[in-house]
Amino acid sequence: MNYLKRIITENIIKKLHPNKVVIVFGARRVGKTVLVKEILERINEPVIYLNGEDINVHDKLANRTVENYKQLIGSYQFLYIDEAQKIPDIGLKLKLMVDEIKGLKIIISGSSSFDILKDAGEPLTGRKHTFNLYALAESEYNQIENSISKIDKLRERLIYGNYPELLHLPDHADKIDYLNEMVSSYLLKDILVYENIKNSQKIFNLLRLIAFQIGGEVSLQELGKQLGISKNTVEKYLDLLSKVFILHKVEGFSRNLRKEITKNSRWYFLDNGIRNAIIANFNPIESRNDIGQLWENYMISERIKYQEYNRISSNNYFWRTYDQQEIDWVEERNGSLYGYEFKWKESNIKIPPQWKNAYPDSSFEVINNTNFEKWIK
Repeated sequence: MNYLKRIITENIIKKLHPNKVVIVFGARRVGKTVLVKEILERINEPVIYLNGEDINVHDKLANRTVENYKQLIGSYQFLYIDEAQKIPDIGLKLKLMVDEIKGLKIIISGSSSFDILKDAGEPLTGRKHTFNLYALAESEYNQIENSISKIDKLRERLIYGNYPELLHLPDHADKIDYLNEMVSSYLLKDILVYENIKNSQKIFNLLRLIAFQIGGEVSLQELGKQLGISKNTVEKYLDLLSKVFILHKVEGFSRNLRKEITKNSRWYFLDNGIRNAIIANFNPIESRNDIGQLWENYMISERIKYQEYNRISSNNYFWRTYDQQEIDWVEERNGSLYGYEFKWKESNIKIPPQWKNAYPDSSFEVINNTNFEKWIK
């Protein structure tokens, strides 16, 4: 089975140095294991592979001593640990390895950032390079698509999303089955295990409410009322959903206008297919009334990939005033402001007057299905 080359590949290879740890995060099934194995094949060095979901691996690493780890690794100078977040105190164990075993290169992958960031963050300060891998990016499809087929494939991706395995499922019914299985069996596996959360229905209901509020501010208090849980619990669930790469939070921008809204945030799905599976709607875009939400969600997820893979440092926001003037996406980078509005089809939308008056040096652009490629590639 052929797989597309991932944009992030070369950046990861450049950071594989002795006595450093490369961490690859990403949701389940986005291709982390395939990516790392491809990298290891290219490097062509002997590697010791450990799976964090194997309890025997936990036992082997439990004795946190230099001698134990030297015996485990032996003559190998490359260590790969998959699903590393499953291993207790993984950060301290990795720190001991990279500090005490000369020349050792380590790459680890994980489908959630719960324990890796919490446990590995501080111990590995100055010793790690972190990368996020997402479902396939639009620019990666250029390896197999041309300009003629692009728009039809784009229409499909607005509905089914970008998980790599969908490429090998040409039938729409198979794609739907795959996404439904993803949601029911894989997607929430980490979050339900974490802190022993047992009420999965509340999580699903929360995701449904978020799915219908794409492009609008989300009130945690209102969500709590609808779900019958506290505001703090809603906030906790949303935080966990972002840490397993299901949702992405965007806050309101404000610098000098009293009318600017900043209290509530907006939430987006990192994959359109997951969003549509949550609401059980795989109808084509011609028969939908949420094409605006689909397009906005898709463009934001693609822009996040673009920024991440190209190491672009940007503060991202939405902007809205109490008298309903708004901009979907605002980037603050290199001392400048860039405003973007998302419309599926070309439209003559002008810059909001209050934005223009308050931030006269900023730029403004409408992103539609005819000009989006230059924005995310």
